[in-house]
Amino acid sequence: MKSPYDIIKNRYITEKSSVLLGLKNSNSSKSLKKFDKPKYVFLVDPKANKKEIAWALEKIYEKNKIKVVSVNTINVHPKKKRVKGFIGKTNHMKKAIVTLQSNDSIE
Repeated sequence: MKSPYDIIKNRYITEKSSVLLGLKNSNSSKSLKKFDKPKYVFLVDPKANKKEIAWALEKIYEKNKIKVVSVNTINVHPKKKRVKGFIGKTNHMKKAIVTLQSNDSIE
């Protein structure tokens, strides 16, 4: 059995992920009012599946009593980079976009 901290590496905070989180508070249009559930982005173990990710998040944030509604995963493949004549690759990673119930939040 894996530890929840082996499955969830860390929270992935970028401009796009903060926009996803901010959609739950926006009331500017009718279409944006549908996004009442918060979404968070995490870097996860590349071998983890969606059920393991949901279980691990609920275990890690047990004190907040969160409930995971859905998990979407994205495999990010390495890109070739060149720096001062040397050719290398970026790391392979797997991202998980996690949707929680409408009243839940992670701080």
